Amino acid sequence: MVEAAFEKQNYSEPKEYGGFWLRFGAYLIDGIIVGIPIGIITTIIFVVFLGTSDSVMSSFTDPAYMESGEMTEAETIDFISRYFGALLLTLLIGTVIAVAYFAGMHASKWQATLGKKLVGLKVTDLQGNRITFWRALGRYMAQAFLSQILLIGYILAAFTERKQALHDMIAGTVVVRN
Repeated sequence: MVEAAFEKQNYSEPKEYGGFWLRFGAYLIDGIIVGIPIGIITTIIFVVFLGTSDSVMSSFTDPAYMESGEMTEAETIDFISRYFGALLLTLLIGTVIAVAYFAGMHASKWQATLGKKLVGLKVTDLQGNRITFWRALGRYMAQAFLSQILLIGYILAAFTERKQALHDMIAGTVVVRN
């Protein structure tokens, strides 16, 4: 049933589809572009939430430090609360950055992230048109949640006729050479 739905997707004009390795290269580039700012922001958030004191650094480098009795129970609870607060804020900001970058760029006039643009690829709907932000968002969510599982969603792009990954099939998109 699912396969039948995917098979009925027609692409109106012949295009050269973006293959697995070009897409992989683009994803590596995008990972660097998104990862560096997120890494910097993460560092700032953790320093703001936890500080840089010796006790904080020791709790990261020596797991037995918290159990050694050098930190009181209140300090331990405070540290854990601050740590999870920083972690939650980092995840939230990282998600917003990733969604804005991937969905925003795919729905833009470029129809591509910087990584895809650099390797000569763009994302279109099955008729070759620019996708909406909402379709790009759905594509990103499918990628983030489904394609990560054992990387099978990505690997499909190496074996399907239109070089579609799982998230492309779900969103009704293709990646083509620009």
